[in-house]
Amino acid sequence: MNQLIWIIPVLLFIASGFFIVKQQTIAVVERLGKFTKDYGAGFQFKIPVIDRVVGRVSLRIQQLDVIVETKTLDDVFVHLKISVQFQIQRDHVYNAYYKLQNPHEQITAFIFDTVRAEVPKMKLDDVFVKKEEIALAIQRELKEAMLHYGYDIVKALVTDIDPDENVKIAMNRINAADREKTAAQYEGDAQRILIVERAKAEAESKRLQGMGIADQRREIARGLEESVDVLNRVGINSQEASALIIVTQHYDTLQSIGQETNSNLILLPNSPQAGSNMLNEMIASFTAANQIGESMKTANKKNKLKE
Repeated sequence: MNQLIWIIPVLLFIASGFFIVKQQTIAVVERLGKFTKDYGAGFQFKIPVIDRVVGRVSLRIQQLDVIVETKTLDDVFVHLKISVQFQIQRDHVYNAYYKLQNPHEQITAFIFDTVRAEVPKMKLDDVFVKKEEIALAIQRELKEAMLHYGYDIVKALVTDIDPDENVKIAMNRINAADREKTAAQYEGDAQRILIVERAKAEAESKRLQGMGIADQRREIARGLEESVDVLNRVGINSQEASALIIVTQHYDTLQSIGQETNSNLILLPNSPQAGSNMLNEMIASFTAANQIGESMKTANKKNKLKE
């Protein structure tokens, strides 16, 4: 019975030396205040009382998000969100645990230093375009600085660029103005094309209308010619035939106007002598026109002879 009393405390004392380390984790063990060994994942044993687990270090990839405020080359204040992914190297756990008291603050300081050295060289538009270059500069500087402390910088990303609110409003106004200008140009081009096409259509319509009038008059002249020939064959001379045709057309016009109930009031002579009078007036007009033409030709010839 006395032996069992001593065995139980001994077993408990030995059992206190066993401990478990999770996957992707390193346990840092000190012996009497001095680093002795780091233990990997699994069921591990340390000397009870003398050895002590002072900390555990994760080997997983971690991410640190930092927001940096800086000024661009064109004097615009902008907030950049930088995401840095880092990992502690297995062979440098001692440096990672003992040489840096607060690694996050150290990484943050390097990020601020690099961003405020790179972004002031760029204009705001270039910051958006060259954010990959900024990220590569951060990764390069951090990798060189933190590798000595056992930290490997896996990736650095510029995940957000946020200018001042007034600057964003101004940028949106500029963008909207550019789009309105482009829309106005397109509308102007469309209006110009519409006017040109409408003018072309109107010109084509006038051309076809002129051709129709010319064809109509040609057919009327041909019909009059045939009518005069028919009347000549029955013994009616050309002047009498012309008078007869004009009288006939005159009464046809009166009949056509009388058939239209909605036609406006038109006053026309309706006596039988009206056709003869119109024919005489037409012949007199043609004769006067011919005389004027002959006079102009004679004057032109005399002017040429004088020269």
